[in-house]
Amino acid sequence: MYRVSSAPRTDRPAVVPVTAADLPRLRRRTSGVLIAGQILGGIGVPISIALAPVLATEVSGTESLSGFASTAAVIGTAVVSLPLAALMTARGRRPGLVLAYVIGAAGAALVVLAAAVKNFPLLMLGMAAFGAASSANLQARFAAADLAEPDRRARAISMVVWASTIGAVLGPNLSAPASRSFAGTSIPQTAGPFVWAGAVFLLTAALIGVLLRPDPLLTARALSAPEEQTPAGRSLRAGFAAVKASPRARLALVTIAVAHTTMVSIMVMTPVDLGHHGAGLQLVGLVISGHIAGMFGFSPVMGWLADRIGRLSVIGLAAGLLSVAALLAGTAGGNHAQSAAGLFLLGLGWSAGMVSGSALLTDSVPQPARAAVQGLGDLTMNTAAGVGGAASGLIMSQAGYGWLNAVGAALLLPMAALALFTARRHPVKAADGA
Repeated sequence: MYRVSSAPRTDRPAVVPVTAADLPRLRRRTSGVLIAGQILGGIGVPISIALAPVLATEVSGTESLSGFASTAAVIGTAVVSLPLAALMTARGRRPGLVLAYVIGAAGAALVVLAAAVKNFPLLMLGMAAFGAASSANLQARFAAADLAEPDRRARAISMVVWASTIGAVLGPNLSAPASRSFAGTSIPQTAGPFVWAGAVFLLTAALIGVLLRPDPLLTARALSAPEEQTPAGRSLRAGFAAVKASPRARLALVTIAVAHTTMVSIMVMTPVDLGHHGAGLQLVGLVISGHIAGMFGFSPVMGWLADRIGRLSVIGLAAGLLSVAALLAGTAGGNHAQSAAGLFLLGLGWSAGMVSGSALLTDSVPQPARAAVQGLGDLTMNTAAGVGGAASGLIMSQAGYGWLNAVGAALLLPMAALALFTARRHPVKAADGA
């Protein structure tokens, strides 16, 4: 019999007793709550983010600043990652996720206010706070791994990633109705989706706050060995030290960052390249829809593979898929079918890298340091992708889409080399789920 807690402790919030017989039910309940939250949160971000550049243009009065809205959201996602990880480390997943969604809702309100008064700096502040909801969506995948058995950890992560599919598909299609719902009011129609997004974030916060009990991180921590329950091992400093001490953790960080940066850098410029080759908006939408299907729709397959054949094998698969994707997309020219195939494989490679890298990161560090290390992973990933997304426009304008894909493929070389080195010098034990 496992007991999570028999009496409150001063170094962490009290949690309820859990027996071995309770764990399967608790895992299912936790996964169900996280999936429901991911569906809601996944709708809230894309329902409004598609119109962010349009809103930035309206508020600023110039198209040259249109990209700053999305950039501010990405920066906000990155900046909140470590404070969110610190809160989760101290208090558990539930308060961290709730706070992130509430900050996202407050950001949405600031965006609406900025649109009404035509204040561009306020819009940037609102978009940065809005990005906190994206950080919560990302951190939810790690909450799914807290109670998972080591040999099913990647599948637990992949199911939460898969739930993002619903939001990614529904969100953009709800943007137009959300805009029209405020026609004739004092709220600009382009800001209307942010009103709905804020409401969705508050609903998600309420769902997580009420139903994510007992807290999965605190439960997993209390079930761990006594020597792993020291508060000193839970600090951000301990998280950095854990990554420094683990070659596998470093590989996981590189995998998550490189896969995400390669995907973002190529994806954001693909609609521009398609337009240069005569593609209309409908075709662009179909290509991006296929890309999103590759990103999220097949994540359970990647989770199953990562658990069955190993994290490092699926990291190698990610490098291969992303390389082929860059080759197909970069040489497609006016062949739209080839572009679509390249973007689909780009999403599939991202899924393989994200699921296997996230599972390996969780496997490779001590339980007390996991929340801090996971926050560091999301900070690294979003910072790298922000730089890559900004640089992609410059590379595209100076050298072209083909060279952009070549640079994306080149980023994969150190990741693949590190994976080979790690597999040879630091093999992953079967007990670690890889």
